[in-house]
Amino acid sequence: MARKFFKSSETSIMINRYSWRELIGIYCGIAVFLFFMLAPFIEGFLVSLKPLAQLFSSPYSFWPENGSFEAYRTMWISVPSFGRYIFNSLLISVVSTIIVLILVVPAAYAFARFRFKGMALVLGAFLAVSMFSGAVLLIPLFRLMRTLGLLNTYYAMIVPGAAFLIPSAIWLLRTYMMRIPPELNEAAYMDGASQFYTFRRVILPIARPGIIVVAIMTFIGAYAQQFIFALTFNSKTEYMPLPVGLFAYFGKQEVIWNELMAASFVGIAPAMVIIFFLQRYLVGGLTAGAIKE
Repeated sequence: MARKFFKSSETSIMINRYSWRELIGIYCGIAVFLFFMLAPFIEGFLVSLKPLAQLFSSPYSFWPENGSFEAYRTMWISVPSFGRYIFNSLLISVVSTIIVLILVVPAAYAFARFRFKGMALVLGAFLAVSMFSGAVLLIPLFRLMRTLGLLNTYYAMIVPGAAFLIPSAIWLLRTYMMRIPPELNEAAYMDGASQFYTFRRVILPIARPGIIVVAIMTFIGAYAQQFIFALTFNSKTEYMPLPVGLFAYFGKQEVIWNELMAASFVGIAPAMVIIFFLQRYLVGGLTAGAIKE
């Protein structure tokens, strides 16, 4: 209790170092930053509440008049496979994240703990690969997927997506694992533990916050990059993720903007819920360390 009071006192002392002018400047800067970050989302949500005729009225009205959630209801009717699109996007993202974590966690540990010939070259190659856009390799990837018989399947979107996410994930998690004291490995070795046992029982619990961060970033990346791979490697409706499903429907004759915005917000809602719960575990894991209970 005393420690908690001491820490809160230290925090208040640090805050009180700023004058009222500096505090106003800090909060104004934060407000401006949040405005530019949240303004597109706020505008998109308000567009989903407006009647379609109001979107093209002059002068343009920012706040919706006679706004309603009608677009959210008609969107489900207009796009019968909308629920399937969301399921496909979540399935592709979750499976890609699992594959990346299975491959990246031991690889990042090896790059962080061991030194071997050519390690710098391999890490540099990972960094170079992560700079390439998936569009550059679409033709060779298409030929490869056709040869393997993976076109018009989930694998055609999962495998390339995971492959492009692995290099950046290794770099991110390797940096975190390098901060774990190597004395823990030495202490486990002195107690007779093998490398695998040390990795599984000592390193993984400590690296949990970093692994969750990598999982969040990988999930976001997998959810965001589905359009180009799905558009190229898939033509079946039952395998379409959300971005291609919306593109295929709303781009035929006209763009129904209020329904499109409604579909976009409904589509990102499951991903936001998953990320929210992962962030809760992340905050809880940040307080965990190499403390023996």
